[in-house]
Amino acid sequence: MPQSRDYYEVLGVDRRATGAQIADSYRKLAIRFHPDKNPGNQEAVDQFKEAARAFEVLSDSDLRARYDRYGHAGLAGGTHDFNDISDIFEAFGDMFGGGLFGGATRRTSRARKGRDVFCAVSLSLLEAARGATKTIDFTRHEICGGCDGNGAKKGTKPQACEYCAGRGQVVQSAGVFRLQTTCPACRGAGSVIREKCATCGGEGLTEEHVDRHVTIPAGVDRDVRVRLAGEGEPGAEGGPPGDCYCVIEIETHPFLTREGRDLHCEVPITFSQAALGATVEVPTLDGAKNLQIARGTQGGDVVRVRGLGMPEVRGRGIGDLHVHVHVEVPRTLSPRTEELLRELAAEEQKSVSPKRSTFFTRLSEYFKVPEPGNKPEEIE
Repeated sequence: MPQSRDYYEVLGVDRRATGAQIADSYRKLAIRFHPDKNPGNQEAVDQFKEAARAFEVLSDSDLRARYDRYGHAGLAGGTHDFNDISDIFEAFGDMFGGGLFGGATRRTSRARKGRDVFCAVSLSLLEAARGATKTIDFTRHEICGGCDGNGAKKGTKPQACEYCAGRGQVVQSAGVFRLQTTCPACRGAGSVIREKCATCGGEGLTEEHVDRHVTIPAGVDRDVRVRLAGEGEPGAEGGPPGDCYCVIEIETHPFLTREGRDLHCEVPITFSQAALGATVEVPTLDGAKNLQIARGTQGGDVVRVRGLGMPEVRGRGIGDLHVHVHVEVPRTLSPRTEELLRELAAEEQKSVSPKRSTFFTRLSEYFKVPEPGNKPEEIE
């Protein structure tokens, strides 16, 4: 399907649904849209595949946690494509059986790519702008060296399951129906381990702590993923390993905030600097730089400085720095400062700016001018 729906919506379950509720809902949908029950119905086939994708994710605690946090973006490379109906039977045949609606089919093992692993990489804003090489650490499973991955004690081998004759599946007949399920003795493996490997306990895999160096390109933003090919979980049945995805997290900068390629900062100036113009220091990625503030700058004005923003991750230019000017009004005044401001206030009464004149003219027209001796009510 061109656009994936929410997997909880696909299965018709709540986000707090238990594993049993998820499995029960999927089983019902699988039977409802099974290709054998809907011959020639492509829409049913698509819904059959969609339900299988949703169940694969929500029935696995690790995949479900990644999906809840990152959505569909967190599942890249970690699930099956299910392009072929047989892939679904192979993965979930034990739930409804390849032969539930017709002749039973033998489940075969296929090479499958291993699952991906995820880790977080924290960068300063400067590292995100310039690029960096970071050391990451994560855990993954690796083939057990004590048994070469077969789970059996060194010097022994897994034995073919006697219950299913090594098929991994058993078929039960009930009238005209034949139900194929996973062998309860070997759990679908087709073999059993008589003596387990002491290193991995018969799992064939051991959990390992891995350190790797990763190169972060300049211009990355938060939630960008950097892929390390082949550093994920080992593949099944000889399949290739999965990948490791590094999810970028960017630390908060004390002065700069980011919006795409552009950076923003707030710079306080005094009234006299705003009125007369001044050269002030502003924060940039490369440290403080001088910026010319024009005469008559108003509080809230934004000064745009080209080329001092973030680079585009694909090398298509650099953003700008937007300096938001904030005019500070002092809370306390020295005697001399107050004297000068009072002189300025007296001067302003003689020379009223056009904008100020227009404001008071409109104000007088809106409200009746008070009679002499009556002052407007003050706002506390």
